[in-house]
Amino acid sequence: MNLLERELHYPLGDTLPGIGETIEVLPGVRWIRMALPFALDHINLWLLRDTIDGVEGWTVVDCCIARPEAQAQWEQIFETQLQGLPILRVIVTHMHPDHIGLADWLCTRWNAPLWISSTDYHVARVLTQAGDTLAGGDAAADFFAMHGLTDPDAVAKIRARTSYYRNMVPAVPERFVRLLDGDTVRIGGRDWRCIVGYGHAPEHIALYCDELKALLGGDMMLPRISTNVSVHAGEPEANSLKLFLDSIVKFMDLPGDTLGLPSHGKPFTGIHRRVEQLQEHHRDRLAELLAACTQKPHTAAEALPILFKRELDLHQMTFALGETIAHLHLLWFGGQLQRRKGEDGIYRFSAAA
Repeated sequence: MNLLERELHYPLGDTLPGIGETIEVLPGVRWIRMALPFALDHINLWLLRDTIDGVEGWTVVDCCIARPEAQAQWEQIFETQLQGLPILRVIVTHMHPDHIGLADWLCTRWNAPLWISSTDYHVARVLTQAGDTLAGGDAAADFFAMHGLTDPDAVAKIRARTSYYRNMVPAVPERFVRLLDGDTVRIGGRDWRCIVGYGHAPEHIALYCDELKALLGGDMMLPRISTNVSVHAGEPEANSLKLFLDSIVKFMDLPGDTLGLPSHGKPFTGIHRRVEQLQEHHRDRLAELLAACTQKPHTAAEALPILFKRELDLHQMTFALGETIAHLHLLWFGGQLQRRKGEDGIYRFSAAA
């Protein structure tokens, strides 16, 4: 456990759900943990006991990526964990593949509706039908090259990665129920309030239940790692980090003893302190970038090792480069850095004049 984690509390200790099993963390709230084939090797999904139109069953929150191993684990859960009841509704916090990947399969399997924000639904639809623009394809390759990625092999691999999203999200349901900030969703006789967040995803929805003092935080409130906040080719002038930092302040209004149910990591308390930790983390990284760019101009690729000191594979590097750009953009939009495009077509950031 690192020093930051020691400032948080994990009520279940090191207890984790087994494969195809669930753990009840609160009355009517069950925790599922599924493996992911990435450095971030798992995702937490949630089963909430529910009743809709007089029918007893379950609401699912998030789905895992579309892969046979995840489907097999879901089948085990259907057989052993649902108490013979159906899935009535699928809620997706946001459009990233580990959250929405199996939504179409689950909704079709159980004839259940998808509930999600409108922005994330439509972005997911575009990416499944028109090809990737977040992590691959010509747009992503050109965008990263514009920010100083000069390794021709890496650029070529990104350019060739045109079906990255579709491979994990083969389809999205044709219809959905829209979730908006401040909406109340009635689940199992309890009210869950929607809290919108920006910066990590287009319109991320977290859910808070005052009766249970529980937050289904998705990726906006993680206990162990800092949420990836990136700028992408599809919105190249975004100020994503400012959006994220402005969003997490909302969690300071929740009770201090709220139980965080994150998408990665373990259930925890100490959300107020976690918000402060994230603010401090990004403040320190911004200070390091500002100091470096004051000494000499940096491309985002040159600045990346300032934020990420470990060795990264290509998958991790694209996320890290997007996040480096997000930090540089916050300083640029804030007037602390200036951005100039050189004759080589590459952006460089330096101290504001």
